[in-house]
Amino acid sequence: MAGVAAAVGATEVPVILWNESEQKFETEDKKAYLQYQLRNEGKVMDIIHTFVPSSKRGLGLASHLCVAALNHAQSHSMSIIPTCSYVSDTFLPRNPVWNSLVYADSLKSSI
Repeated sequence: MAGVAAAVGATEVPVILWNESEQKFETEDKKAYLQYQLRNEGKVMDIIHTFVPSSKRGLGLASHLCVAALNHAQSHSMSIIPTCSYVSDTFLPRNPVWNSLVYADSLKSSI
């Protein structure tokens, strides 16, 4: 697993791990995660689900998970499909800088 973290001012930044075998980005305690599926021979990351337990909500973990996944996609020249409603309806509208990664043929998968 590889650790990924993003700087956010003076607040403590959670370590997000890439769990390649389970196709997830997750917190160290594995309680919050973003799940994806690879499509088009690994060229497209379909982000299908984010989960943050109620005890950890409001800490920005879902956003940190998204940033880790999108940084990974960008560094591996991948596009994304924002099937997860959090990504499509909340994260991307708040962070339009990532819109260039959205796969052009479809905004959401047909799963």
